[in-house]
Amino acid sequence: MRIGITVLVAILLVPAAARAQTKPAAVPAVEGTWQVDASSVAGKGPREVIIRKDSSASWGKETVRWRLPQDNRIMIALGGEWETYRMKIKGDKMTLSGGDLSEPISLKRTGPATARPDGVKVPSDPDTE
Repeated sequence: MRIGITVLVAILLVPAAARAQTKPAAVPAVEGTWQVDASSVAGKGPREVIIRKDSSASWGKETVRWRLPQDNRIMIALGGEWETYRMKIKGDKMTLSGGDLSEPISLKRTGPATARPDGVKVPSDPDTE
């Protein structure tokens, strides 16, 4: 009888272990309110970025659409075209580089994302315009 229980446990655990090995990699949580590190950006532009789950992101009065096409990349629709940036998230710190940036930008998550203001729509997807 003991051998039967061992075999049953093995049969139940093997599929779970196999599923765990094929589980897709976790997508980094980009949603939230992020503060731009002042030392990483020249100029006097907005210092806060809000990335929402609904695929919108805002800074200052600008609202754009975003997507995550693959690990360590984020795409942002600017002026009707997608711009792709390298993205590194570790805890509450994010670094963006590449794309149209001349140097990397560092951000720190300061809290959850706030809702989009009434009347502000998620910009259209340049691929479907």
